[in-house]
Amino acid sequence: MTEAERRTRSTEAFFGRRKGKPLRDQQVERMATLLPALKIDLASKAPGDIKTLFPLAVQKVRLEIGFGGGEHLAHRARTNLDTGFIGVEPFVNSMAKLLAVVEAEGLNNIRVHDDDATQLLDWLPEGSIDQIDLLYPDPWPKKKHWKRRFVSQVNLDRFHRVLKPAGLFCFASDIDTYVNWTLQHCLRHGGFEWTARNATDWLTPFPGWPGTRYEAKAKREGRASAYLTFRKT
Repeated sequence: MTEAERRTRSTEAFFGRRKGKPLRDQQVERMATLLPALKIDLASKAPGDIKTLFPLAVQKVRLEIGFGGGEHLAHRARTNLDTGFIGVEPFVNSMAKLLAVVEAEGLNNIRVHDDDATQLLDWLPEGSIDQIDLLYPDPWPKKKHWKRRFVSQVNLDRFHRVLKPAGLFCFASDIDTYVNWTLQHCLRHGGFEWTARNATDWLTPFPGWPGTRYEAKAKREGRASAYLTFRKT
């Protein structure tokens, strides 16, 4: 990577390990056959209309960065059949979990990217995405690692470029320092309006929220979550 290329993104990885325990035979098979069918080909030119990435007619396109086990992404896909969903997740075992659900339920409004989200963001056409979800991202809690947090000025620039006018950026976390970090970065950026009008707005989960295992863990450990919605201005 050249120094010029390095300045276009964070200088640190946004995610940790790529693989956990060995995959089962069926998971290996899906990774070999289903993943290539759903994976967005960044080597090809992005279509003028990103909705054509999906085999069915969709009215909106929504991007989830770091979908974990895919529970939230699958829930949104099955309850919003007129929306195309792009999920990003570099962790192999998490991708394998989502593929099992996609296959079992025949969800054909999901496409995926299994590497660095910044690659996809730079590939997407300007003004092509209706909503970006960043839900319980790795908080990189040590201060020396904060530069690895996905929310940064350079990535907010990316969000702003690919979001449609008045498009939404939704962020959820149970880590106070990351919530404050995100509020400060969005304010400093100047291209996003925080939509909350009172405390209830950011303490209440997003409409249709199914809950996540990360949220459940936070509740068990006594931490409250914040749900922030920003509108592109």
